[in-house]
Amino acid sequence: MTDSPVALVTGGGSGIGAAVARRLLDAGQRVAVTGRSEQRLRGFAKELEEPEGLLTIPGNAAEYDDVRAAVGTVLTEFGRLDTVVANAGFATGDSVADGDPAGWTDMVLTNVLGPALLIRASIDALKETRGRIVLVGSVAGFVPTPGNLYGATKWAVTGLAENTRRQVTEWGVGVTLIAPGRVETPFWDAHGSLPPGHLLTAGQIADSVVWALGQPAGVDVNTVVVRPVGQPN
Repeated sequence: MTDSPVALVTGGGSGIGAAVARRLLDAGQRVAVTGRSEQRLRGFAKELEEPEGLLTIPGNAAEYDDVRAAVGTVLTEFGRLDTVVANAGFATGDSVADGDPAGWTDMVLTNVLGPALLIRASIDALKETRGRIVLVGSVAGFVPTPGNLYGATKWAVTGLAENTRRQVTEWGVGVTLIAPGRVETPFWDAHGSLPPGHLLTAGQIADSVVWALGQPAGVDVNTVVVRPVGQPN
């Protein structure tokens, strides 16, 4: 266990982040998860029966001091870092023409600045392990939707993934953008209800993440778009 790979997942207490953490733990990796709610992180650890390889770190993905401290804690506790998964994010569920701007700043900082801060804080450790950066984007980062500021943040994540890849690939670090379609997670709480039709599960998106991470050395899977059958856009 002491030599097993180490992953850091932001927003790892629920939804896709928690599912990714479960899959990686099941694969024998050591995993650190961050999130703003210490109570949620504790509940997640308790649900998994406090596995030895799980580290929970409360913190805000949009605050550089928190992100840097999380990376430092991982390196102190586990001694290495092989993968970071920038998963923390949310939607306000409104539009630019008639929404409430009060929630927009936090959304933009979490969804766009957060992944950039994680990359900055972890890149030196990832150089040493020739590790991988995973950014959780969205189909909304490829398909325009009327008035959708959340979608605009995910367009930014799409660009950040490729811009990052072009810089870090020379250091042997891989970058994968996972862009889910409709997934049944707490994301939809802001919308008041789940969308109609078939939805993917968080576990299915986690399977895509694990598949990308499991590629042979030298293979860099860059963009994975995953929709449920029946989602037209």
